[in-house]
Amino acid sequence: MASELPEYYFRVRENGAIVFRVDTENRQRRIEMDQIATVNTRNGEFKPQGDTVLSPEDERVIREWIAARQETLARRDVDDILRAIDHLNLTAHWAQSRATEAQLEAVTDDLLLAMHDLRTVLVRKKADRLAKG
Repeated sequence: MASELPEYYFRVRENGAIVFRVDTENRQRRIEMDQIATVNTRNGEFKPQGDTVLSPEDERVIREWIAARQETLARRDVDDILRAIDHLNLTAHWAQSRATEAQLEAVTDDLLLAMHDLRTVLVRKKADRLAKG
């Protein structure tokens, strides 16, 4: 089992991770995880934990993880938006075919304001892109 474990473990948290070095080479043959750094995925920065001095290998692995994590999060953002589009379509179908008057009354103003806000942002961003291009 010891040979199958990675050398590093990243405990994901909001806006980053805590980095552990995994150690299985000890007398008790237990898995030990030593916290070595904290990572901020938003700005790509990381800092050693406590008195830990990061080796060049530690830093390389952390940088690679940050790049991969940022790519994963970017893909998830787009996927979330595509799901939101599907949900808007399902909401339109619900409003047209199944919603009661009371249900429509409960959600209409909030939906209209959210859609207006989204439309305003999208139109402004599209105009900015067209002006640049």
